[in-house]
Amino acid sequence: MQIRRRLNKMNKKIILLLVVMFFLANGCTMAPQYSRPDAPVPSEWPTGPAYEETKPSPSVPAAMELPWREFIPDENLRKVIEAALNNNRDLRLAALNVERARAYYGIQRAELLPSVRGVGSMYKERTPADLSSTGSAYTAKRYDVNLGIASWEIDFFGRIRNLKDTALEQYLATEEARRSAQIVLVSSVAQAYMALAADREAGQMVTSTLKTQEELYRLIKKRADAGMASELDLRQAQSQVDAARGDAALYTQLVAQDENALNFLVGSPVPRELLPVNLKSVTPPRDISAGLSSAALLSRPDILAAEHRLKGASANIGAARAAFFPRITLTASAGTASDELSGLFKSGSGTWLFSPQVVVPIFDARTWHAYDVTKIEKEISIAEYEKAVQTAFRDVADALAERGTVSQRLAAQQSLVNALMATHRLSEMRYHKGIDSYLSVLDAQRSLYGAEKGLIMLRLAGINNLITLYKALGGGQDN
Repeated sequence: MQIRRRLNKMNKKIILLLVVMFFLANGCTMAPQYSRPDAPVPSEWPTGPAYEETKPSPSVPAAMELPWREFIPDENLRKVIEAALNNNRDLRLAALNVERARAYYGIQRAELLPSVRGVGSMYKERTPADLSSTGSAYTAKRYDVNLGIASWEIDFFGRIRNLKDTALEQYLATEEARRSAQIVLVSSVAQAYMALAADREAGQMVTSTLKTQEELYRLIKKRADAGMASELDLRQAQSQVDAARGDAALYTQLVAQDENALNFLVGSPVPRELLPVNLKSVTPPRDISAGLSSAALLSRPDILAAEHRLKGASANIGAARAAFFPRITLTASAGTASDELSGLFKSGSGTWLFSPQVVVPIFDARTWHAYDVTKIEKEISIAEYEKAVQTAFRDVADALAERGTVSQRLAAQQSLVNALMATHRLSEMRYHKGIDSYLSVLDAQRSLYGAEKGLIMLRLAGINNLITLYKALGGGQDN
């Protein structure tokens, strides 16, 4: 019971001491008041002929309001993106960086609190007779049990709190960087998936063209053998077959490379049943709106990350300013001591220590240079933040300019394909009737072949533009 009373008395002293120190630690802070820099971009999106078709519509959701799972309606593509979010190494590294930043913040935040330690020690020393004040040899013994605080800095001027705030902003910036990496991954996987679909469709078109060219070559060869077609017609038909064979091999290569790129992004082989058959088989992403104001960009993850770094730089200035003022540390302990182990908790064996220390900076040129560094780092952070805003505005403006014209280009290309199909059909009819030479058929085939490939690429460009616009606007909610 006596031992318990002694421990309770010690604990009360320690608790009282900690409470007093907590209130002493709530001193001032010397960080400059933060204010967000003005965005160095127009408040509204660009206007002009290229943007006529991008005006906001009430029926079209804003990108920031649309989670990626709703933006991507194709079920197979969503499964591929889910696999990428689980397996991609770059995203995993970004998540680990967040965990590391959170741990660093925890370490810095703990600096505000005292480190309380329990220490038990034993001391035993023999003194010979010729060194003893009594003329006789003796053995000194001491047993100690203490509970105390070692060198705790009382943060009167906010140095530690500003360093804690800096660590917090770095952690938050890292979290936004992870969100940005996720948005980039989602868009990259979607675009790689669409590229594979487009190349497969183009490959199918090339294969169909190759079969048609081979059949036409065999027909012309029979006519040439019968003396009804010239050697020139035969060689021209053969050149078309050879060109189509080369393109077929090329698209076989491109499809394989597209699959490799998709597997790399996903982090594991994509099941064959999830791969697209062609571009027509994939449900395109939902239409989105950029909204009326460019202020939406301020919620983009990379811009938020730049702003958190700017806030951290401001907090660093406060820590550098606090270095010019005295630094107060405290060491304190309470415990019991005795020359016998059995007497540690007897009445009258209590000990305590209270040792404050004040270090006043007199002259240290490094402190002034460190303060200059923090001010320059803040200016750098402001410039980086403004550049991030300008880059984001340009990304969205470019995507909107393409969005405003891609439908017109698609309509024009589709009309061109229809016209060239009719031209090719008529030229074949005229050749078989002997009205025109095979050169007109050859020209019509080449023009139609190029126009059909161009139409596939334009359809891909329209889908990719929508994905790029979604990414440029911040990618919606993170879920």
